[in-house]
Amino acid sequence: MSYQEANKEAVPHDPSLTSASSQGRASNPSSPWSWSSWFGGPSVRIGPRIGPVIDSTFANTTATGPSTSEVPSDLETNDSTAILSKQIALENGHAIQYRTCTWQKTAALLFSEYICLAIMSFPWSYSVLGLVPGLLLTVFVAAVVLYTSLVLWEFCLRHPEVRDVCDIGQMLFWNKKWAWYLTAAMFLLNNTFIQALHVLVGAKYLNTMTADDETAIACRTVSFSAIVAIVCWLCSLPRTFNMLSKIGTASAIFTFVSVLLATVFAGVQSHPAGFDPEKLGYPIYTAFPTAGTTFVAGMNAFLNISYTFIGQITLPSFIAEMKDPRDFPKALWACTIAEIIVFSIVGSVIYVYTGNQYMTAPAFGSLQPIFKKVSFSFMIPTIIFLGVLYASVSARFIFFRVFHNSRHKNEHTLVGWGTWTGILLVTWILAFIIAEVIPFFSSLLSLMSSLFDSFFGFIFWGIAYFRMRKADRTISISGRETGSSSRAAAFLLGSLNIFIILIGLFFLTVGSYASVEGIIDEFRLGSVGSVFTCASNGL
Repeated sequence: MSYQEANKEAVPHDPSLTSASSQGRASNPSSPWSWSSWFGGPSVRIGPRIGPVIDSTFANTTATGPSTSEVPSDLETNDSTAILSKQIALENGHAIQYRTCTWQKTAALLFSEYICLAIMSFPWSYSVLGLVPGLLLTVFVAAVVLYTSLVLWEFCLRHPEVRDVCDIGQMLFWNKKWAWYLTAAMFLLNNTFIQALHVLVGAKYLNTMTADDETAIACRTVSFSAIVAIVCWLCSLPRTFNMLSKIGTASAIFTFVSVLLATVFAGVQSHPAGFDPEKLGYPIYTAFPTAGTTFVAGMNAFLNISYTFIGQITLPSFIAEMKDPRDFPKALWACTIAEIIVFSIVGSVIYVYTGNQYMTAPAFGSLQPIFKKVSFSFMIPTIIFLGVLYASVSARFIFFRVFHNSRHKNEHTLVGWGTWTGILLVTWILAFIIAEVIPFFSSLLSLMSSLFDSFFGFIFWGIAYFRMRKADRTISISGRETGSSSRAAAFLLGSLNIFIILIGLFFLTVGSYASVEGIIDEFRLGSVGSVFTCASNGL
């Protein structure tokens, strides 16, 4: 069967999906103020590409990185719909298919990524920033991440061959290989750091639950970290997001129960853990930062909030496995609204009842022992699954490039499964090592946010906006330039994206400085353990 026949069977032609370049005439992309540009759906108009098709879709690609190549003869127009249709057609009949996620399943992946353990760092952030700035920054960061995620989504619609943020990095910087390599390094480091964070927190949970039996386990934290890494590796083995989305749904539900219990327990307990009215007094909460709050502490608190919201690094991989990528905003809006509500309520209530004096990060440590153990236990699925999710994203990044155009990619073969398992094993070994070398929680969140989120949360998407708008202006009718928005709208959105790029640069410079200073202060005060420590890191 020819590609054209397979294409017709895979995806019926939808005029609303056809890109401008394939129509041979001007076709305005969705206006920045239109309903579809914010909420998606079948009326979305796809704008022109910013560059040639990356050969990760159509040509042999080595593990060293992609380049660009000539588009096959049947896709000379660079039509986005044709590329998407071919991807689906090529998977037909194979045992393992990747473009299978509905928007509901994608929403489950988003919920499992964002409704996570990092929520329990919000009370600590509010205790540093004060309740009013903390809540305002929560809404602000959520709004910025929502907008940049929509820019990312628009980019992926125009370039459906993109499978991960590394492809985007190469395309944004004029198909330069150095951009691909640099993005790939940050991409893998970010994901591995997140895996390490979950190894660290898994060991923290096991130490917390076995705190009454200090001498029974040899080298407690290292042993527990190794156990968590092995369990996560085994849970990482499913090959598609379609399967992981089912596990992710359960993970998000358990996490919601965990933070709900922690919030209720914070209110009903007689006093916070470590309560000492003579030395520390009764819990005090403030609307604004207390006197003596340092810039480093405030910046680290802000970075903690930002880290929890910023997850755009995985979104291209999620969109790349959707049946209809036009529906992605439905999942994004549902998750963002839930985030703002859950994060704000959990952070505020726990902070108010715990106070500045008794706050810990994560906030489970501020609960009395029985409450702490019960609520923390419901976090087990997300401790495992979120690390699994990022491990899977890293593994498919490597796996798809090793086995592009190979039967091992889409069939159950010994070589395919052996390679997939081996890649995952290496990522979890590295995560274990990082977790033992950097044994702290809130400062690790801040460091990750400043180093990686500066690019993947802000800078990339500001640049993507300007690259796409430049491509839009190249469409003309009778030599007359046509735009998708008024000059006023273009000015406002242009200013917004310049501001977003500046936020990213602020994260990268000032944020990195504050994170490093915070880590130095923690070691100076002796509030963190040593490298490969055997001592308990329990709450």
